Amino acid sequence: MFTLPTLSPTSQHLSQPRYQQIITQFKQAIDNGELPAGSRLPSSRTLARELGLSRATIENAYSELVTLGLLERRGQAGTFVSAAAKVALKQQKMAPLKNQSGPQPFQMGLPALDLFPRAIWARLMGRRLRQQTQFCLALPPVTGEQGLKQAIAEYLRFSRGIDCQPEQVFITSGYQAAINLVLAALAEPGDGVWLEDPGYPIIRPVFSRAGMKLLPVPVDEDGMQIDYARVHYPDARFALVTPAHQSPLGVALSMPRRHALLEWASEQQSWVIEDDYDSEFRYHGKPLPALKSMDSLQRVIYAGTFSKTLFPALRAAWLVVPAQTIERFEQQARNFPCTVPTLIQQTLTDFLQGGHFWRHLKKMRQCYAERRIWLETALHEQGFLVKKQQGGIQMVIDIRSDDRALVARANKAGLAVEALSDWRILHPGPGGLLLTFTNISSFNMARHLVALLNKAITENA
Repeated sequence: MFTLPTLSPTSQHLSQPRYQQIITQFKQAIDNGELPAGSRLPSSRTLARELGLSRATIENAYSELVTLGLLERRGQAGTFVSAAAKVALKQQKMAPLKNQSGPQPFQMGLPALDLFPRAIWARLMGRRLRQQTQFCLALPPVTGEQGLKQAIAEYLRFSRGIDCQPEQVFITSGYQAAINLVLAALAEPGDGVWLEDPGYPIIRPVFSRAGMKLLPVPVDEDGMQIDYARVHYPDARFALVTPAHQSPLGVALSMPRRHALLEWASEQQSWVIEDDYDSEFRYHGKPLPALKSMDSLQRVIYAGTFSKTLFPALRAAWLVVPAQTIERFEQQARNFPCTVPTLIQQTLTDFLQGGHFWRHLKKMRQCYAERRIWLETALHEQGFLVKKQQGGIQMVIDIRSDDRALVARANKAGLAVEALSDWRILHPGPGGLLLTFTNISSFNMARHLVALLNKAITENA
């Protein structure tokens, strides 16, 4: 039976998460013949005890190796090196970046998929599955499971200072579904909506399909320019903002502008949609309060999602709506019901109430701070200029030339960077490359990918 050696302090993989170090060692052992096809591996419990690690760490490593085709599980017989392990390993070495499984390098909108505690999640889901009755097979409540709504309300009260009741929380199958529910409950065709410029492009068609007028508002170092919006579009019905970390520039909406925005909403009886997509990730200074926590007049609709903190495949998001609008949202929820499966909602409830969500966020903050430094350092080594940001999970590289042309070259090389110009609506501004560091698992990986990026955008320039 194969036993993993202890890593030496000089290991080049020491900066990786522990489970990835284990994956690397297994790959090396398979590659050099130390682990031939058919070799039986220690159980996750045995190996965890031998290495002094948690069983979840070993399970994460084994699960990843199974996904890669290097290991196979044979039920109670145990876990074995697959017959095609060497072939799979060779294919991974030869495969170009754009054909590899998993997220593309620098792909935005994804959390660190390698950090998610899959073993804990599987245990919680398995327990819920065993406890389910025949009634759990029916459709979930149209506004979401009561237990999950209660857990989200408690989380927001302590983490974001938002005082809300479970009845104000509506579970949806993603951010776009949440916006659709808002517009169904509160909007009329012809209503105007302030949009940050530059801002998240994927959400614009949702407003356009509802017959709304898109009203671009420029963004500077203090966030959306509220004075500009009030002068040019005073009668708008909605404002969509990302006040914690503006998407994509990463700036925070200043306190004076927050007060000005809430004052405008109160005067005009308009609605502010707060997209708090990555407020949990701030690396310098104290986190700013949620706009919703300042909403004494109940004009802010708070939108959150588990896609950026857990994993996108959950397709689970939520809204916190003003108390006076609950009935209108409940009426529309019958037409736009929550489609998140009951089992997923119940598992999310246990994940939050069991403290796993808090621990996961703490781990992610620590790892993201490190991964951010890795990427920023590697970019600086290659001569890139990175905009300073206080938090968030993406970066902006200043570009003085045609950013769209550079992105086309990078994308052709299998690198999922985006052009800042594609996020602009009306107001011109400097170009930039948008990318993320969330799935960069070592400094060596950051250096390698940045070298590929530099080569891709400078070739034939």
